Amino acid sequence: MKTALKLELTEARAMIDAALRKAAELNVPETCCISDEGGFPLIIERMDGARVTGPQIAWNKAFTAAGHKRSTHLFNTPPNGPALPGNEAFGIQWSFEGKFAVFVGGFPIVVDGEVVGGVGLSGGNGEQDTVCGVAALQALADLLAPTGRQVLVAADIKK
Repeated sequence: MKTALKLELTEARAMIDAALRKAAELNVPETCCISDEGGFPLIIERMDGARVTGPQIAWNKAFTAAGHKRSTHLFNTPPNGPALPGNEAFGIQWSFEGKFAVFVGGFPIVVDGEVVGGVGLSGGNGEQDTVCGVAALQALADLLAPTGRQVLVAADIKK
């Protein structure tokens, strides 16, 4: 048996708050989803003025990042992104009834080397979604620092 870390609502709330604060600084109406390790939402929050499609897209990105343990944009990063035409996972985006996201804005949440969830952003361009996602990861790192837990704070994550 293995003891597993579980992301809790307080931690998910801190991450959402940080991501949406960063989005407000950038003046970009974002939607953010924080999921558990199985990709199921703990919190989805859409800023005023954000697109109505944002919640589903943010969830898809969090689902993919948590479930496949990598940042979603890495699937399409040339030349070896596995979802690029001719590569081994081309077409993977049609998996899970189209829920598999292979574009920028999804990041696994890695604590002490284990994927405990995902964060997904929708509403900005790739750079803006990334900055907001990294802000969410940094917020978790700051929150857990007193406990000695290590959070991976990076844009390009592959576990």
